[in-house]
Amino acid sequence: MTGNPKRVAIMLDLQWPYKRHASTFAGTQQFAKEHGWHSIIDEFAHDTLPTRRGKQIPYDGVIARANHELAERATRLGIPVVNMWASSPVWNKLPGVFPDFDASGQIKAEHFLSRGLSNFAAMTAFKNRGQSMEVDQFRKVIAECGYDCVIANSPQSLSRSLDHWRRTRELVEAWMDRWVLPIGVMVGGEDLGRLVVQMCHERDWRVPQDVAIIAGQNEENLCENPSPSMTSMEFGYERIGYRCAKLLQHLMDGGTAPDHPISLSPSGLVVRESTDFHAVQDKLVADALDYISRNSHRHIGQHDVSRAVNAETRTLQLRFRKFLDSPIATEIRRVRLERAKRELVQSDRRIEHIARDVGFKTANRMCEIFRRELGITPTDYRKERKIRGNP
Repeated sequence: MTGNPKRVAIMLDLQWPYKRHASTFAGTQQFAKEHGWHSIIDEFAHDTLPTRRGKQIPYDGVIARANHELAERATRLGIPVVNMWASSPVWNKLPGVFPDFDASGQIKAEHFLSRGLSNFAAMTAFKNRGQSMEVDQFRKVIAECGYDCVIANSPQSLSRSLDHWRRTRELVEAWMDRWVLPIGVMVGGEDLGRLVVQMCHERDWRVPQDVAIIAGQNEENLCENPSPSMTSMEFGYERIGYRCAKLLQHLMDGGTAPDHPISLSPSGLVVRESTDFHAVQDKLVADALDYISRNSHRHIGQHDVSRAVNAETRTLQLRFRKFLDSPIATEIRRVRLERAKRELVQSDRRIEHIARDVGFKTANRMCEIFRRELGITPTDYRKERKIRGNP
């Protein structure tokens, strides 16, 4: 590498320990190490940049949750900026890299539909562009199937004060009063998702049997605990950070900005207890599905499921085909596959260990299922959803 290292300002609100901040930062730093950048964390880069040409310019480029002042000063100085904040007031005035919120909304809708649901609700934060895009696509997909969605908005912050918290609960209460159970509920943030779960319990509504919930962007601590764990969307913000850095390098080298913001597909839905069920009217099938969900990590088959619900295997098979249009073995395989996908994305554990723990007898069997169902090997599935050198 020749010449002085590029000096790049990082303005990502790192005091907030969210993936969309910290993981994006991690992605930028991987690229920075590979390309010898000098990264400077500057949460006030919009003020650090001089107001006019002629003064020393401290940075060669900026990656930021961009605001108006940063956009104006950087444009005046000719400093490239890459924005990673979809709700930025200047999202359409600067080159940007964002999650594909349309794809996320579609994935969430399809997940609920695959669970047999026909009632839906969504609550997102006011003035959150990404969440609004998700809901628009979510509504479009379910509308094509003939269904409607109960929409409401929440404040950006749920608990600025006691009065604010009480107002938030009132908004959620009014929204929930409009639901028809069983229902699939899409919630913008994990904190709001936890509040919804708590308020469902207060009404003696079961999660997921009465209310299936998808919430947030896979902040693991809030998604995993307390029970029930919450299904959530993993966007892969490390990849977004890396792609931001790659685009900034292109711009600092004199390249032209893309005509539109770059959208990166989500890594996938991390399915947990809050949606791990099928909405079926048949109690025998519902009991069987519950058993599969709790025991799929064991080496169970259709006869084990039948015995667990005190039914003849043939009778249960007929019920599965009537209500789910698939055999018992397909549901066992689906649950194992979803859990394997989650493990591959969220951990670096060996393939054979994951295969064993999610219920596949061997790694080869898991590879066979991945190839048949997804057209890809587990190893390649993991690689596609990790940070890539050429995302």
